[in-house]
Amino acid sequence: MPGRVVLLVSTPRVAPGLLTREAWSSLEGAYAVWSRPDEPQALAVAEAGIDVGTAPHDDPAALARALVAATADGDVVWVGSSDGDPGLSDAVAVEVTRLPEPPEVELLIASFDVPGARLLDVVAVMDRLRSPGGCPWDAEQTHESLVPYLLEEAHEAVEAIESGDPDHVQEELGDLLLQVAFHARVAEEHPSAPFGIDDVAGGLVDKLVRRHPHVFAEVEADSAEQVAANWDAIKAGEKQHRTHPLDGIPTALPALARADKTVGRLSKAGLAAVVDEVAAGDGIGSRLLAIVLAARADGLDAEGELRATLRELHERASS
Repeated sequence: MPGRVVLLVSTPRVAPGLLTREAWSSLEGAYAVWSRPDEPQALAVAEAGIDVGTAPHDDPAALARALVAATADGDVVWVGSSDGDPGLSDAVAVEVTRLPEPPEVELLIASFDVPGARLLDVVAVMDRLRSPGGCPWDAEQTHESLVPYLLEEAHEAVEAIESGDPDHVQEELGDLLLQVAFHARVAEEHPSAPFGIDDVAGGLVDKLVRRHPHVFAEVEADSAEQVAANWDAIKAGEKQHRTHPLDGIPTALPALARADKTVGRLSKAGLAAVVDEVAAGDGIGSRLLAIVLAARADGLDAEGELRATLRELHERASS
C-alpha cells in the first residue's frame, strides 16, 4: 500500500512555522519532506528539526511524477511555495490517474489568514509601487500632491454609503484605504521625522483604547450619551493646546458641515446665544445658519439632507 502525497498549503501572511497541529504531525511522520529552495515556510520547518529535501524538478509535471513515485516508501509532504505552486495540484491529479493503485492525495491547509491579513498585501503593494523599479507616477507624489485625491475619495466614499450599494461601498472604502497607505509610505521617506503605517496604526490603537475606558478600563458608561461625554472629556484633555472652542475645525469642510460643527462646538462652550444672534440676521448666510440650527433641533444633518435632495433633483432631471 503506497503512502500519501500531502500538499501542505499555508498563507504567506502569517509568520512561517505557525502551522496547525495536523500539519506538524504530517511533517513529523513523513518519509520525505520536499520544498523549493529558500522558501520561508520550508526554512522554518527545517529549523524545527525536520529534514527538508530540495525539489528534484521545477516543472510541475516532472515534480508530480517524483512525488507520486516517492510514496512507494511512505508519506511524502510537499511544503507549498509562496507563489502557490501553479499547476502542481493538477499535475499530481493527472499522475495518480495513470496508476492502478494510486496513492492517496491530501491537500492540507496548514495555516489560515487572520482577520486583517490582506492589509499586509496593501502595504506590500504600496511599497512596491513607491520603490525603485515601481511606478514612476507613484514615486513622484507628495503629501501635498495627494490632497486632491484624498478629498475626492472621501467624498466618493460618502456618496457610496448614501447609495446603499454594498459593492460600491466596498470599492470606495478600498480607494480611501489606498490614500492612507499611500500617505504613510510617503512619510517613510521624510528626512528628519519619518513614520510608517505601523506608527499610524499604533497611534490609532492607543487613541481608541484611551478614549474607550468603559471598554478597556474600569470607567462606567451605560449609554451612548455617557460614552460621548467621556469621549469629549478625554479629547479635551488631549487637546489642551487648543485655546478656542473652534480650534481644529477643518476649513476645507463643506460650508453646511462646517456650520454644523461650529454650532455644536459653540453650544458646548456656552455660546449658543451668539449663534442665535447671528442666525437671526437678514442675510442669506444667516438664514442658512438658521436652517442648520433647525436641522440639528430635529436630529438631522443639514449637509446630508441637502445631498439627498440634490440626488432626488438629479434623478428627476434625468428621467
